[in-house]
Amino acid sequence: MPGGHSERLLRDEVRIPLERHVSAFLGRTWRVLGVQDRSDAASHPAALLSDDTFSIFVKLGVGELARDQFNRELSGLRTLTERAGVLTPTGLGIVQVGDEALLVLEAVDVVERTPEHWRQMGRALARLHRVKGERFGFETHAYWGRLFQDNTPLEGWADFFRERRLVPRLRAAVTSGHLPPDVAARVERLGDRLPELCGPPVVPALLHGDAHQNNFLSTPAGPVLLDPAVYYGHPELELAYIDFFAPVPEEFFHGYRELAPVDPGFAERRELWRIPAWLAMVEVDGAQHQDALTKALRAYE
Repeated sequence: MPGGHSERLLRDEVRIPLERHVSAFLGRTWRVLGVQDRSDAASHPAALLSDDTFSIFVKLGVGELARDQFNRELSGLRTLTERAGVLTPTGLGIVQVGDEALLVLEAVDVVERTPEHWRQMGRALARLHRVKGERFGFETHAYWGRLFQDNTPLEGWADFFRERRLVPRLRAAVTSGHLPPDVAARVERLGDRLPELCGPPVVPALLHGDAHQNNFLSTPAGPVLLDPAVYYGHPELELAYIDFFAPVPEEFFHGYRELAPVDPGFAERRELWRIPAWLAMVEVDGAQHQDALTKALRAYE
């Protein structure tokens, strides 16, 4: 029996339009026979659905915001493949059912990671970063999880990081009521010092935008990238986020260095790049992440 949030996907008013959509894509009848809840791996109710021969991954959201999020996700997946040649899931589109939207992707066959799979992940990320842009940002906004991400381009990296990443997350954390005024003031002071903290000049590079390790799937064909929040930025952000939730083996960085360099000063800046993420965690999950945020701030005071 399905558990978690997947039951929401199996209501007749949702399941029947979804089955019609997938059937039209395949050119044959497709019906849901198997269900695996995957809501624990997504920011929306999600599941793997199968008719025993073809499987899809589906996320469900409500309202215009969800539809915009899913459109941006599909667009980001296309961008990663078209501009960097990396693997992404095949998009089957968006199914609208009343005020609910379903993002539908073809499921991929996942294998257990070996050291070589970690190296492949590093190479895939490096392929993105070898694609260069003219300015920091992107032509459209994106979403980091469910959080809006302004990508309006700017010329300098320190300015972009402050105005498009640090300040919006600071304001949202303050508005949430979870961030004490004294810590907010410390973040503001950090923002003023970014020109001296951001390291050597950098050319804008294509970023996944949310490159923690769970957004890479290891498959027989190579790494498949998920849930992008694409923009042109500093490659070190991705290297700082890849092990944000859990450590990664050194093989990942070995694979990355095969195709792209890592500046010797990256280790000194790793926690700097993570501060917007810690602010987002404080905003969404509360003061339990404040200690990690203040520890990161302390390194640059």
